[in-house]
Amino acid sequence: MKISLLALAAMAFSADAFSTVNTQQTGSKIADQLKDRAYITRDIKMPDPVPEEGQKEALELMKSGKLYRYNIAKGEDSVVSMCEKEIADYTGFKYCVALNSCGSALMLLLKTTGLEPGGKVLSNAFTFGAVPSAIEHARGKAVYVESNADHVMNTVDLELKLKENPDCKHVLVSHMRGKLADMDKVAELCEKYDAILLEDCAHSLGVYWKGEHSGHKGIACAISSQSYKMINSGEGGFLLTDDEEIAAQTAVIAGAYESLNSKHKTVPGPEYFEGKSVALPNYSIRMSNLAAAVVRPQIKTLEPRIEKYNKRYNDLVAKLEAAVGDHMYIPQLTPGVTRMVHDSIQFNLDPKFTPTMIEEFLKECGDHGLPVELFGHKTNARNFINWGFAPADEPLPETADMLKTACDCRMPLQWDDEDFEDLGNVIIESVEAVLAKHDML
Repeated sequence: MKISLLALAAMAFSADAFSTVNTQQTGSKIADQLKDRAYITRDIKMPDPVPEEGQKEALELMKSGKLYRYNIAKGEDSVVSMCEKEIADYTGFKYCVALNSCGSALMLLLKTTGLEPGGKVLSNAFTFGAVPSAIEHARGKAVYVESNADHVMNTVDLELKLKENPDCKHVLVSHMRGKLADMDKVAELCEKYDAILLEDCAHSLGVYWKGEHSGHKGIACAISSQSYKMINSGEGGFLLTDDEEIAAQTAVIAGAYESLNSKHKTVPGPEYFEGKSVALPNYSIRMSNLAAAVVRPQIKTLEPRIEKYNKRYNDLVAKLEAAVGDHMYIPQLTPGVTRMVHDSIQFNLDPKFTPTMIEEFLKECGDHGLPVELFGHKTNARNFINWGFAPADEPLPETADMLKTACDCRMPLQWDDEDFEDLGNVIIESVEAVLAKHDML
C-alpha cells in the first residue's frame, strides 16, 4: 500500500500533535497532583495559651507588686503555695516545692539525695540535654544507658551498667516524650544494686504507671512548666516527693532562708528544718507568684486536654499505619503504662531510608509547611553526640542506630482537627514522594 508524502506528513503532524497534547496532559496531571498535596499553614511551635482566669490573677498580682512568693501576711497562703498544693494533689505526692525550672529540680533531686562531687549518675542515652546538664550542675558524672526502638531505657543495659559501675549510687530515668520504661524492672534493679532511683517527669505529667501517676517508683521526681509542656508558665518546675528530708532540703536550697519554710503548705514540719538554713546554701531558684498564677488554672483543665490530645494521636497513628505503616515504626507503650499523654508524635523511618532519603523526607515535610525534627541530627540537643560538656565514655550503638531514623513532631492543642488531617497527609505524601523518587514505592 502506497502512502503519499503528503499523507505521511499529515500522519507525522498528527503524531506530533498527539505527543504534545499527551505531554501537556501528563504535565498538567503532575501539576495538579503537586497542587493537591497537603500543606500546613499553622505554627507548629504554638504553645497552649494561659486561661483567662490565670491572666486576671497575673494582672492583679502585677497591680499589687506582690510577685515574691513570701510577700504575704501571717496566716495567708501565697499563690505559689496554693499551686504547689494543687500539683501535689494532682500527682499524689505529699510534698512539692516550686522552682524556676525543671532543670533546677533535676539538679536538686541529685544534691538532696547525697550525690558527691564526681559521683556517677546513670541516665538515658536518649533524652534532652537538660538532663546531663543537671547532672553536671550537681557536679556529678553522667554514665549513659542505651535507649531502645521504643525510645525508653533498655533495662538489660541498665543492669549491665550497674554491674560495671558498682560505685554508682544514682539512677535518673528520663521519661522522654512521656514514654516510660519498665519501671517495675528499673526499681527492682536499683534496689538490687543499692542505687537511688529518681525520675525526670518533665514530659510525663498525667502519665500513669499501673494506675499511679508517674514519678512514684523513685524516691522523688521533677516536672516541668516550660512553654512546650502540659502546663505553661514560660519557665518553671516542681520537685515532688514523699520524703521529708528531700522536701525540707529542697525548700531551703531553693530559697526558704531563716524561718520562711513556715510560709509553705506542702513541706514537712518545722523539726525537719532545724539548722538547715545555716548548713545549706540558698540558690534563690524559687518560682514566683506570677508564674504560679498562670499555672493554677491549667491544672484544672489537664484531664479534658489529655483526652483531646490522645484522641487526635490515636486517629493520626491509625491514619499513618494504614497508609505508610510498612515504611515506619511507631514506638509502642511499655506494658504497665495505663494512661499516656500524647502531645506529640514520634516515629522511626524504616531502615531502608538512607541518610540521603531521610534528608529528602525532612525537606519534603518542611517544603509543605511541617517542620519534622530528626532526633539524630548533628545539631539536635537530644542527640548525645552534642553533649560536649558531658560526653559518653563508651559507644552507644543501639541508641545511635535508633536516633538515625527517629522523627519527632509536635501536636499543638490549638490546632483544629482538620489541621491534623493535613499533618498526617504531609507525612504520608512525603514518605511516598521519597520512595517514588528512588523507585521503592
